[in-house]
Amino acid sequence: MTYSRLIAGTMTWGIWGKQLNTTKIIDLLHFCIDLNITTFDHADIYGDYTTEANFGKAYAESGISRSDIQLISKCGIQLKSANRKNSVKHYNYNKDYIIWSAERSLKQLKTDYLDLLLLHRPSPLMQPDEISEAVLNLKDRGLIANFGVSNFTVSQLELLSKSVDISVNQIECSLTQNNAMYDGTLDHMATKHITPMAWSPLGSVFREDNEQTRRIHKQLGKLLDTYNATEDQLLLAWLLKHPSQIHPVIGTTTKQRISDAVKALTIDLALEDWFKILEASQGIEVP
Repeated sequence: MTYSRLIAGTMTWGIWGKQLNTTKIIDLLHFCIDLNITTFDHADIYGDYTTEANFGKAYAESGISRSDIQLISKCGIQLKSANRKNSVKHYNYNKDYIIWSAERSLKQLKTDYLDLLLLHRPSPLMQPDEISEAVLNLKDRGLIANFGVSNFTVSQLELLSKSVDISVNQIECSLTQNNAMYDGTLDHMATKHITPMAWSPLGSVFREDNEQTRRIHKQLGKLLDTYNATEDQLLLAWLLKHPSQIHPVIGTTTKQRISDAVKALTIDLALEDWFKILEASQGIEVP
């Protein structure tokens, strides 16, 4: 399955963020597609279980061909919400629930199939054989094309992959959260031909002011003229250079920032510059 190298994350498109109306969602959809960002990442919980429906209404009115985009959704997290009768936040990966949740996402998104369904977070109680039955049911009926997971460790991937094929693992990965490069997660995915997708690809660089982020800003500042780039472009270029072919999920709805992100695809950081940025994050030189 081919996904756009940059993926548009929709978590903040609805009431959890910018509260875009139908007209603005349609406009943003076309804007992304014109920049070759054709994959849109959802989860059933986004917007307190409302964002998929808002997106689906806009998509249905957009005139966009289904074959021109890829739709991802996630299931499993159960929120305490006015839209769900849950007494505690938990995970549900029962066969019937996975099937029901995927079918609900299809109705909300106004589509006949998902290009990719992900389990949102691992559960201590998940049973691989039951998950496999749900996935096979959905695939056999043409409701999902591919299956994957999100936030899974290597051991959790191994446990589940004995029962069902996993094509994607969407993880937190950035300059400031780069454990996946060292704990075997990305190595394992490369070995198993599992596509890595990275949420929060800019990390905490623009969210926090501390010694680490100040070091990073200082180092990035030294490279801006060299690459004729912005700091956020360099952060994405740093992630994109990893050989596992990471697909960053960008969460912004600001057109300029989306355009800037696309330009990062053309930046090839020199080897030593890549390590200078890493050293700034870690605060020490590599061993």
